[in-house]
Amino acid sequence: MNHGPLIFLGVFAALALSWFGLIFEPQLQLGTAQQATNLVNNAELYPQMRPGLARQGLEVYRSLGCAACHTEQIGQTGRIYDVVLTDAGTNRADVVAALLKLKPGMTAAEAEHLTKAQTILENVSRPVADLAVAKLEPTSAKAQVKVTPTGPDIARGWGKRRSVARDFLFDQPVMLGSQRIGPDLADVGSRRPDAHWHLAHLYNPRIVEKKSVMPPYRFLFEKRKIERAPSPEALKLNGEFAPEPGYEIVPTDQAKELAAYLLSLRADTVIFETPMTVAAAPPVSTNAPTAITNAPVAATNAPAK
Repeated sequence: MNHGPLIFLGVFAALALSWFGLIFEPQLQLGTAQQATNLVNNAELYPQMRPGLARQGLEVYRSLGCAACHTEQIGQTGRIYDVVLTDAGTNRADVVAALLKLKPGMTAAEAEHLTKAQTILENVSRPVADLAVAKLEPTSAKAQVKVTPTGPDIARGWGKRRSVARDFLFDQPVMLGSQRIGPDLADVGSRRPDAHWHLAHLYNPRIVEKKSVMPPYRFLFEKRKIERAPSPEALKLNGEFAPEPGYEIVPTDQAKELAAYLLSLRADTVIFETPMTVAAAPPVSTNAPTAITNAPVAATNAPAK
């Protein structure tokens, strides 16, 4: 009996299902993705297209093979939920009574002390945190749930939250990377906001990171003789990294484009897929200076996990 047609149909079906699952379905989900409103600032759309210099820098990043040693995808393993008392109100007796119900083993003196602290519950589940806020609502106190993403990448300081598809909406190609010989760069623009640092790091990484294994990219810079005065764009180099007297190191257009791209890599915007709590922006006053507050602003209108 000839089984060739059956084998052909089986292989064809397997390939077709793979194509639908790996290509067509993601295209349906993400192919028409649009900018969405930032949870904290409803007037802000995220993401914004990178500036022209940064878009050119993406091509430099790709051409140099930077994605072979760096990723742009922050991982997240969970979230921590804390309950923060933002305002103890005026009816301390009711607040203390509510706190005693939340933490039965606590004394009245300890509850009274908690009304002066900011965090009243730490590292609890989301239902417990929501219940605590609900019990405090009838009193004059004001409380909210503070959401903090957790995971090894976040503990390393590589970012504040996980990366999601929306972060790369305007990037073509997307440089996710696959190895971490160097640190993840998804939020490097937030943690390293100085262009001069990036340029010095590109010229010779050991200027700023003595144990770095990254190769220097000196071909992205020009050594020029100083004619009348040093160029304002020249790198400020000392010791063994400085050029000989009378010369200076100036970044080329490619170096400036690559630095602009690195500065544009930020993953600190609160969006629906990645709820977290951020510090409140200080209120703007045109009459007198206003003290900066560290009171958190919750961005938690996403399903708890």
